[in-house]
Amino acid sequence: MPFFNDLMNATETERSELLQVPQLQAGARGEISLDTYVAFLTEAYHHVKHTVPLLMACGSRLPQQPRWMLDAITEYIDEEKGHEEWILNDITACGADAETVRMGQPRPATEMMVAYAYHTIERINPVAFFGMVLVLEGTSIELATQAAGALQKNLNLPDKAFSYLTSHGALDIEHMGFYEGLMDKIEDPQSQQQIIHCARMIYRLYGDIFRALPTDNGANS
Repeated sequence: MPFFNDLMNATETERSELLQVPQLQAGARGEISLDTYVAFLTEAYHHVKHTVPLLMACGSRLPQQPRWMLDAITEYIDEEKGHEEWILNDITACGADAETVRMGQPRPATEMMVAYAYHTIERINPVAFFGMVLVLEGTSIELATQAAGALQKNLNLPDKAFSYLTSHGALDIEHMGFYEGLMDKIEDPQSQQQIIHCARMIYRLYGDIFRALPTDNGANS
């Protein structure tokens, strides 16, 4: 069986648990407040701003061969540059202060997920970082476009308040085909298991980011 299929099967439980997080489900239905949407964008900014640095750290630790892996990292970097600024623009369109977000601190759950990603690259295996890529891009495909439409209708916000969600829903469909091809080139059993482990951990940690978002009554789950 190609490794991509093994990866999807091995992480099915964690993926399902993420998709059952109440705040994530409510967001996909458009049933969250403006404050909660801004809180989501705030945490998205604080992890997305690390995407390019993480990719650069990953690339710097990869061997020169096979060349296709370094080329893939370069392509990801080109695709991901500046996405954190899209999020700040969305925050402004929601009537919130983007500069306060830029200068602020993430919630602990976000900080932990980012720290785990750096730890994986620096201390475990840079190739294992592809487990995080699976989680973030796969979740976007499943939920981003649906959530953007529902939220825009219920919150009565302009299109420019949803550039992050709408762009990622479309972009990540293309990215996942590319990602599947990359994963099927990885043949080293240890690297395969480390990618699976990273994906399982990131599913849990990403779920914690959503669990920490305020609910309609302002409490956290």
